[in-house]
Amino acid sequence: MSSSQDQVKAASRTLDLFEAFAAAGGPLSLTEISQRISVPISSCHSIVRTLQIRGYVYVLEERKRIYPTKRLLGIAQSIGRYDTALERLTPIVTQLAKTTGETVIIGKMQGDIVIYLDVVPGSHTVRYTASPGDTFPTHTSALGKSTLSLLSEEALDKAIGKLNLTQFTEATITDAKAFKEDILAGREAGYFLTRGETVADVMGISIARRIGGEPYAIGVAGPTSRLKENFEAYLSAIKESEKAISLIDIS
Repeated sequence: MSSSQDQVKAASRTLDLFEAFAAAGGPLSLTEISQRISVPISSCHSIVRTLQIRGYVYVLEERKRIYPTKRLLGIAQSIGRYDTALERLTPIVTQLAKTTGETVIIGKMQGDIVIYLDVVPGSHTVRYTASPGDTFPTHTSALGKSTLSLLSEEALDKAIGKLNLTQFTEATITDAKAFKEDILAGREAGYFLTRGETVADVMGISIARRIGGEPYAIGVAGPTSRLKENFEAYLSAIKESEKAISLIDIS
């Protein structure tokens, strides 16, 4: 295996390690880490030792259990402070979540996927749950559709041609022509929908706008029945958010 491949594997394992801590909700032994991320103990020891030297984890000596320090949190917070667009969008989507009671997402399309940059959880007991960093297929996401709508006709055809229109549910649109028609319909209506196309019984409403030349999408997601029942009120709230987004200037 080449050196570059080794480095990619090491990076992936390191991320898996931090995610294992998040899932566990507490310190883990080397054996437990090995089991959770399916990596030999010797490899885990090397990763942990490197992270310990760099100040990202510490060892509880009595039981030899390992836990992350707040160094990673501090770095993430510092990075977040310099994401100007996200900083301006967050108060807008927070208000949208408060108004609708539904989960609200800021997302950005990255080719075949949409990555969630921020998620404001809804206040309903039964709600759509997600986390920043989650990714979903572009063609099954209202955020993906709204972002694609910002493209010219030629660029839109090219982008759709590159998508792998995999079927996830019975509602997933897998035909390129039908998918484009769905986007064009949304462009005319001024909003974009996903109706159980990634997860059954989950509906999303989204709009997208450019901020500093970059496309960003925001969307409301929740149980299909509740979004249908409150559709007009939610759409009105999204349109108010859209007005606020149009006033953002980070040039």
